[in-house]
Amino acid sequence: MPRPPAGRTVQDGDAPRDGKITREVVLATALEIIDRDGADGLSMRRLARALDRDPMILYRHAPNKAALLDGVAETVLAQLKVDPADPDWAGQLRAVARDYRALALAHPHVVPLLVTRPLATPLALRPPGTLRPLEDVLALLTRAGFSGADALHIYRALFGFLHGHVLNELQELVDNPDETDDLLRLGLHRLPIGEFPLLRGLAPVLAAYDGAAELERGLDILLTGLATTVPPPDGARPSSRAVHPAGRAAPQRPGTKGVRMAGASPESAEDLSAEVGRRRTRPA
Repeated sequence: MPRPPAGRTVQDGDAPRDGKITREVVLATALEIIDRDGADGLSMRRLARALDRDPMILYRHAPNKAALLDGVAETVLAQLKVDPADPDWAGQLRAVARDYRALALAHPHVVPLLVTRPLATPLALRPPGTLRPLEDVLALLTRAGFSGADALHIYRALFGFLHGHVLNELQELVDNPDETDDLLRLGLHRLPIGEFPLLRGLAPVLAAYDGAAELERGLDILLTGLATTVPPPDGARPSSRAVHPAGRAAPQRPGTKGVRMAGASPESAEDLSAEVGRRRTRPA
């Protein structure tokens, strides 16, 4: 089905009557409805209206709404590409993490389907497409020399971190983007001063939240820690690309150019390890 022009969303009856209805078309339209109105806004009848078809036709492609939601999750995760042949396992995981965050920001209403919906479904009963990233990450890591058990441990650590990160980032909603005062911009002025003094006082910190920078910092810590505590048998360490691929510097917040801020990401995995060592030995 042709996608709507930029700036316009799919509305009921947008699909041409002479267009072939395939599973891909059904799921793409369901995703657009969810992107606009959330998973609660999706129903078989509403989807049929958007496709300009009888609802009974949809049951050839999805027996119920639950199957539709699973299919939408597959559609989104199909865009997450993992290169199992990449010799730099840590750099590849960092690229996967960035792509996962980008997908989450592009489809925020789908995030619950990716993060919480699998909790109600045993691993072997989940849609095959949702398991592809797991299989590919396991292939990447075992090819790098990790055991299967360690590869699974690394996958769980990475995606546990990613799920927490995207949920945190999606909570950082701005109430009034045009407001210059941080308290008003975030809507925290509505909170009772006596009940939430600390939260109100953190308005400048909350307003300065940078999701991309937070992701990079978390990945620096996670990947360096994994390389230290779960090294592959051949002793391979993350390359400098694992920290900032292709020599790209860590994202900086406005006003920090050329300044090494406290807590800023070290230039390499080795720098981070040295920094951790210094902090451990520093007198209290």
